[in-house]
Amino acid sequence: MAEVEAAATGASESPEVEVAEASAAEGGAAKAPHKLQRQWAFWFDIQSKPKPGAAWGSSLRKAYTFDTVEDFWCMYDQIFRPSKLTVNADFHLFKAGVEPKWEDPECANGGKWTVPCSRKANLETMWLETLMALIGEQFDESDEICGIVASVRQRGDKLALWTRTASNEAVQVNIGKKWKEIVDYNDKMVYSFHDDARRDKPSRGGRYTV
Repeated sequence: MAEVEAAATGASESPEVEVAEASAAEGGAAKAPHKLQRQWAFWFDIQSKPKPGAAWGSSLRKAYTFDTVEDFWCMYDQIFRPSKLTVNADFHLFKAGVEPKWEDPECANGGKWTVPCSRKANLETMWLETLMALIGEQFDESDEICGIVASVRQRGDKLALWTRTASNEAVQVNIGKKWKEIVDYNDKMVYSFHDDARRDKPSRGGRYTV
């Protein structure tokens, strides 16, 4: 457990084993855990100065995979709050088996809806509301969703909801509208293709908006 908390302030070792043991010890007395429809995984990424020759994503680490409501709350309450992150760090919640990278087969042809967060309180609230919507399968197009990223940056924090099939405008717009409702966001929300970012040719204003 302590290793993940250290990661939120700059460590880079994966804490998966220690976290799993701590969670099992704390939840040993629990009865009939509430199973989720699928497994999810928390990841973290501390983007310090990269080592020469280091590949993008080399600092990305999987922290914990879970499939019960109880394990989710244990991990969220103790560790995975954006307020615990330092600048230039990310928390991710993705479906188990999907890595939060453009290169992952589930993400390769996808994109993301992005919401800027001007205040830490807004980031924390919208992050939690999105997490609960994802593990609670509140999206009609839940199979199209890969995961969510919370990013803390000096110039402004943001959330990004990653999806699988960027070219399917109708599905992406439906997801965007639903997410906008979930996080109670009133400004324009923008969708961008991962492929545009890979080619370093971002589309001004995004491909889709809601």
